[in-house]
Amino acid sequence: MDRTRFFWLRLCLTLIAVLTLFSKSYSQSKPNIIFILADDMGYSDIGCYGGEVATPNIDKLAKNGVKFNQFYNTARCCPTRASLLTGLYPHNTGLGYMTGFNQNAPGYKGEIGTNCVTIPEVLKTAGYHSYMAGKWHVSINTKNTGPKNNWPLQRGFERYFGTIPGSGSFFTPKGLAAGNTIIKAPANFYYTDAISDTASKYISEHVQKVKNDPFFLYVAYTAPHWPLHAKPQDIQKYMKIYEQGWDELRMSRYNRMIRLGILAPTTKLTKRTDTVPAWKTIPAAEKALWIKRMAIYAAQIDCMDQGIGRIMETLEKHRLTKNTLVIFMSDNGGCAETISNTDKSIEALGTVDSFESYRTNWANLSNTPFKLYKCRVHEGGISAPFIASWQGHLATNGTWIKTPAHVIDLMPTFMQLAGAKYPSSFKGNAIHPVQGVDIMPLLKGKTIAKRTLYWEHEANRAILLPDGWKLVSKSSNKAPFAGPWELYNLNNDRSETTDLANRFPAKVKAMSTLWTSWANQNHVFPLDGTDLWERGRLMDREN
Repeated sequence: MDRTRFFWLRLCLTLIAVLTLFSKSYSQSKPNIIFILADDMGYSDIGCYGGEVATPNIDKLAKNGVKFNQFYNTARCCPTRASLLTGLYPHNTGLGYMTGFNQNAPGYKGEIGTNCVTIPEVLKTAGYHSYMAGKWHVSINTKNTGPKNNWPLQRGFERYFGTIPGSGSFFTPKGLAAGNTIIKAPANFYYTDAISDTASKYISEHVQKVKNDPFFLYVAYTAPHWPLHAKPQDIQKYMKIYEQGWDELRMSRYNRMIRLGILAPTTKLTKRTDTVPAWKTIPAAEKALWIKRMAIYAAQIDCMDQGIGRIMETLEKHRLTKNTLVIFMSDNGGCAETISNTDKSIEALGTVDSFESYRTNWANLSNTPFKLYKCRVHEGGISAPFIASWQGHLATNGTWIKTPAHVIDLMPTFMQLAGAKYPSSFKGNAIHPVQGVDIMPLLKGKTIAKRTLYWEHEANRAILLPDGWKLVSKSSNKAPFAGPWELYNLNNDRSETTDLANRFPAKVKAMSTLWTSWANQNHVFPLDGTDLWERGRLMDREN
């Protein structure tokens, strides 16, 4: 070979090598995104938000990342999932209420529709692979038969393992799917561990197969949603702790939250819910049942935290921590629903033979210091712990972010990180414009433009202005369903203890006009509060 030909061959080989390295560098410059969602977990349950439950792995994410003290969900499981997947208020997805309950109105179709796109559908255009492990809960059909157009693989995910419906046994769950097929849970199955281990497996197999491409991983736990199912060794850790009872523990959490800077010193601890008796008045035999209920609930969170630790170990094993944004939050506040089909024997509680909830008594603790619960849009129903961790890319470690943000903000934030564009049409369907905003500046310690946020669920209504004024109402089960407006200034009354509606009627009128305008534009009407909670509870149980 003459020198000229040899020179050009070497030059070509060098250029190929450089371009290959550039290509890998470009692909790797896009961060991986892991989004972890807890189910029916209260605002103050985890350690870094003031709780007594042992959550060292979640706490480590918080210590190395940033935390919001005012991040909001939509007050219920499936609407929150619809909003986080699409960047839209839930009514614009068709899931203003519950899966499987079609009210024959645009905002209440019972599943996400074709006029919205999901995070994996959008991120795919930017070269991302998307995987999911856990609870789906945005499709009407949960059976092997019937249409699966709204199952994970049909909405952008490449791999899926989890439950299509909203709730069920942790040991023998119905609606458990591998890809597009409903399967039977194997022996010695525990769903929380299966979600964690599948998520870890997806990361490892991604590295083996397409390691230079970014991925989006959605980890949707059912813990600590009812039924109260946990492993004996995890339950035993908490039996002694909850002997203190809900009154003492609420005060302990509240004081701890003030010390940690989660709450302003002006924030008051709300009164114990009227239907909940003082702990000291509970008979000893009954106390034992209540203690175990909360111990199981805590054990469910503990097991989830252990699984998150294994996921993080997998990231570290593959040296992905520096290029992976990890987010953790909860889909709604603590759940006050009473669920029970066990004989209430203390031995049965927590096993496959029981199906129990921890009820208002302990949900009051979970939502410390706020009032009300899941389904309501007072702070107890919509306030979520929210943690973001990404080594070297976010604000000073452990920073509390006090600017309000909302679950609709996830889609635009992930799009910005991925360099993806939101479509105006998809598969021949017009797509609603994205309604959230990119909150990456907040995560980096900067600011974003202030805005107004809105809520509606089961005729529970709320609007939060940029200056901290919140108008909120609690629904009733009689027409016209929407209850009277209450007015609070969250700047000095985050726990909504002093209703100022009678003092500022003009502000109530102006804010209610804004809410009605939003409702008209976002398929919120017609409102329906007629025993929807009970219908939804039964459907959630059956599905």
